[in-house]
Amino acid sequence: MREDVKGWFGGERNFRLASVVTVLAVLAGFVIQYAVGGEGVPLLFWPLNALFIMVLAALLFLLGIAFRQNAFASWLGGIPLGLSLIFALVFLSLIGGFIPQGVASGNAVLDRSGVNRIFSSWPFLFVVLLFLCNLGLSVVWKTIPFRLSNLQFMLFHGGFWIALACGLAGASDLQRLIIPVYEGRASSQGFIPQDNRMVQLPFSVYLDDFSIEEYTPRIVLYDPENDRVLPGRSEGLAEVGKGFRSEWPGFSVTVLDYLPHALPGPDGTPRQADDKQGISYARVRIAAGEVHSDHWLNTGSPSIKPGVVQIERYFLVMFPGTPRVFRSGVVLKGSGGGTTAAELEVNKPVSFEGWKLYQMGYDEKAGRWSELSLIEAVRDPWLPAVYFGFFMIMAGNALFFWKGMKQGELL
Repeated sequence: MREDVKGWFGGERNFRLASVVTVLAVLAGFVIQYAVGGEGVPLLFWPLNALFIMVLAALLFLLGIAFRQNAFASWLGGIPLGLSLIFALVFLSLIGGFIPQGVASGNAVLDRSGVNRIFSSWPFLFVVLLFLCNLGLSVVWKTIPFRLSNLQFMLFHGGFWIALACGLAGASDLQRLIIPVYEGRASSQGFIPQDNRMVQLPFSVYLDDFSIEEYTPRIVLYDPENDRVLPGRSEGLAEVGKGFRSEWPGFSVTVLDYLPHALPGPDGTPRQADDKQGISYARVRIAAGEVHSDHWLNTGSPSIKPGVVQIERYFLVMFPGTPRVFRSGVVLKGSGGGTTAAELEVNKPVSFEGWKLYQMGYDEKAGRWSELSLIEAVRDPWLPAVYFGFFMIMAGNALFFWKGMKQGELL
């Protein structure tokens, strides 16, 4: 704050007043939150949220230009209030970090105060609005009149204002839902878990093929009495394959032959099969001292009983490998009738008509024979604006380091 500002909003009272106003804003927010029964702030949807952001930006611009010398305006955009509000945001964020959000605590006072939904609460709204006013005024004063020396400040703080304002205002327009679709079928409906309801989508998803790649199976000893698995001590090969050997007290198991994808033939002997239908088979030799016997183990499937070997009160079992990759081959049909073929994998989203589609899950009980694929669809129309703010922040940081390097060269 400028040193020539006098009166109630100037001098030593500045920091005290900023702290008092910040505390009062937080307390007033909690009082309102409690009075409305713990309900959060009513959300504004498009286009009202966009209109609110534009009106707020225009008011801050006019206030910064027309009332630049006003004591109240200087205090509202000053450093003391900004620091107090940052501490308040940290405090509220810590509440949101330590207290589970979106879950009722069972305590009526805590639930009505909104601490379990702090980021949509009234105290958080009051603090953020004050902070946007504070940050916005400081950007206006550094922008007009324009000086090249203030460019780094304008980029960093202006980008921060855009990212924060658009990120919070656009939260109401974020759509996140789950599309369940079966192999050989199409679906144009999504499920919203929070509301427990289905909604119609502006596009459809046809599941052409769903596949899972698994890690190598494990050979373990199962104790049915204690319902536990006893992994053996293996040497040499780390994964199940021809030559794999594992030991348990009193006996050892050696893999004589391994077929990753096979099906039983007419005589019961496994034969090579395609990777879609076949299951893993291992021909093992169980040796206990000088006595040994050969057996076939298999991981089993919905139509094939798992092949196990009983050893006294234990069972030698070959467990299927855990999923390594699962993917969905889909055909996306837009509202205009156009189609796009795509392949969805975890962490490899596909963009389609403003939506991002992610491979989310499948029928875990059926495993790699699952015909159900769960696809997550996300639409965030405000994301480009938030990214624009982040790019401005990055540009401001780059300019800051560049100026620092130039000053270092001059020294």
